[in-house]
Amino acid sequence: MSKNEPSGAVKRAVALKYAPESTAAPKLVAKGKGRIAELMLDKAKENGVPIQEDPSLVEVLSKLDIDQEIPPELYKLVAEVLSYIYRSDSRAKEWRSEH
Repeated sequence: MSKNEPSGAVKRAVALKYAPESTAAPKLVAKGKGRIAELMLDKAKENGVPIQEDPSLVEVLSKLDIDQEIPPELYKLVAEVLSYIYRSDSRAKEWRSEH
């Protein structure tokens, strides 16, 4: 989902889970559009789940089935998102420990 979506565009959201000890790649664990997407984002924020907005990636990932591992051709894009989230999350932890 993106803040840069044209007004009136249907919001979309996807959720990935990556457990390297049990799966080879991240899996799609939830997807939704409209009100469902908004609820997913609200729950993620409430629970401190990092959110990355990338409408193009959400569009592609929303075509996957629930519990489907991401295909190899998406590894690089998803790795970039995960890297961003891990960096942001570690910065947030540092900031919280300093304040």
